[in-house]
Amino acid sequence: MSRLVIAVDGPAASGKGTIATMLGETYGLPVLDTGLLYRAVGVALERAGGDLADAAAAAAVARRLDAADLGDPALRTRSAGEAASRVAAHPAVRAALLDLQRRFAGQDRGAVLDGRDIGTVIAPEAPAKLYVTASPKVRAQRRWLQLKSAGEAVGYEEVLADIRVRDARDSGRDAAPMRPAADAVLLDTTDLTIPAAADAARRIVEEARARWGQSPG
Repeated sequence: MSRLVIAVDGPAASGKGTIATMLGETYGLPVLDTGLLYRAVGVALERAGGDLADAAAAAAVARRLDAADLGDPALRTRSAGEAASRVAAHPAVRAALLDLQRRFAGQDRGAVLDGRDIGTVIAPEAPAKLYVTASPKVRAQRRWLQLKSAGEAVGYEEVLADIRVRDARDSGRDAAPMRPAADAVLLDTTDLTIPAAADAARRIVEEARARWGQSPG
């Protein structure tokens, strides 16, 4: 293996995005937050007056998606997260975004992708697969603090309810349900600081590289 593809999957606010970013910095690899793709589709559809339940309309938006759209601050809001979870349940939307994600993973030196189906669907051949998780209450606390710092007025209990609804929707959908790949390594960040979680993730990747015969970073 001359390419290093790192799949970082897990539920909302588990820490997977932070871990993916740090792994990208460690190994000098490009990073894609695939959740932003679905957020961008949901936000664009709502802005156009569309219905999030309309699979055909959502898929049409997904096919027109431009990577430049991913820098929109509106994609980080609570409503964008809900919209993403809803449009991500449409098989046609997931199919429309599949090639884009696989092209990103197929770059010459490799890449880091975080999402919910990277290790199972997008890059099942990835030599390093992590499934990052944490308790719902801890994830809700993290997301609540995030939203609060961004100026969104929302209560912790509301965020916890959102987290539980999204977990059920993401794991229960027919198309690419959220679940660990059979060969993914579980990383529970419930009681870990960010540096500790990042170090644990790096060790998981180094162990995977050793199995594939790659020199350590």
